[in-house]
This record gives sequence, C-alpha cells and structure tokens, in this order.
Amino acid sequence: MPSKELVKVLLCKILWPGKKENNIEIEFAPEDEEILKNTVDFISFSYYMSVAAAHDPENYTSGRGNVLGGIENPYLEKSEWGWAIDPVGLRLVLNDFYDRYQLPLFIVENGLGAKDVLVDGPDGPTVQDDYRIDYLQKHLVQVGQALQDGVELWGYTTWGPIDLVSASTAQLSKRYGFIYVDRNDDGSGSLARYKKKSFNWYKEVIATNGDSLYQD
Repeated sequence: MPSKELVKVLLCKILWPGKKENNIEIEFAPEDEEILKNTVDFISFSYYMSVAAAHDPENYTSGRGNVLGGIENPYLEKSEWGWAIDPVGLRLVLNDFYDRYQLPLFIVENGLGAKDVLVDGPDGPTVQDDYRIDYLQKHLVQVGQALQDGVELWGYTTWGPIDLVSASTAQLSKRYGFIYVDRNDDGSGSLARYKKKSFNWYKEVIATNGDSLYQD
C-alpha cells in the first residue's frame, strides 16, 4: 500500500472513524508522505478475545475485556475472568488487517489466563490444563485457516512461556504459562517450576509444524 494511502487508512478508519459525521477535516501535507515512506515493514498485535458492541448497551449485560469493555456475547464461552473465547475472531482479524494494510502480520500474544491447580503426576507435580490446550488448539487451527485464506503471517507466539504477574489484573493467580511457578498473589511460595500438561503438548505442535493440531 502506498504510504499516502496508508496514512488515509490510519486516520480515517482508526483515529477518526466518525470524521464525516462530525465534519472533521484531515490534512495531509506533501512532506508527510516522505516521512511515512518505509516506516512500517509488518504489523504485530495481541489477540485474547473479541468484544461485542451495541448502540444501546444499557439493555445488555456488560462484558469484560483488557483495555476496553463492551457487552457480553451470549454465544461465546468465557474465561474465569469473563473474557470471551473467540477463535474464529482471530481468523477474521487476520483477514481484516491483511486486507486493510497489505503488510505481513505477526501475532505476538495469544493465550488463556486461568486459575491453575497443581496436582501430583507420574513425573512429579503438574497442572492438567486441558482447558488451555483446547483454547490454543482452536486458535491455532484458525490461524491455519487464515493462512489458507492468503494472509501473510510471519509468526505466532503465545503468552506466555512461564507464569508471571498478569499485567491486566496484577495477579499471579491468573496464570498463562506452560510452566507453573509456585508463587501466590500474597508473595508466598517457593518459586519452584513445574511443567504443565500444555508444555509437552505445545512442544509437539512445534515439532510437527502444526500437524498435531489435527490429530484426535
């Protein structure tokens, strides 16, 4: 996309979506195009959930999100923190971003925050986090669908490899990692690390280049 067209998209579709309704004029000086040339090689973004909207939100149940709220989508499952689980939404976002900007994309964060419980396993303490495996498997399948749609995707990384304090809630009990860290919200715990069930599952996904996602 030419830089001049890119700035129009950024201003008209993102920064000022209501410019026509509010009679907003966006100025584009000749030197702006030179400044914008070759400034963006790819677009990276995080995806955890989708958020629904309504023109009369007071008539609906409020939904929960990370930065922005919205209304609850009754057709989607939710995490323990009320975040809508929407794998198909990721495919739609990938297609929309690629169609809009015509630049390679990179998913830098995708994962499920949950209250993991440490249990005894055959090889020591572990977490049977089948819910996390289900979340990631469904989202990665949709990533594969987006690739078949023609989206140019450079990479995908989960959030995150190891449990840490959640930036959205300041809780360690909201766990995302493949590795459990023995630490609680009150600061207690030994900081010992234990592999969750999802650790070896994701290792297999990487080793098979995603083929294991489609195995029963």
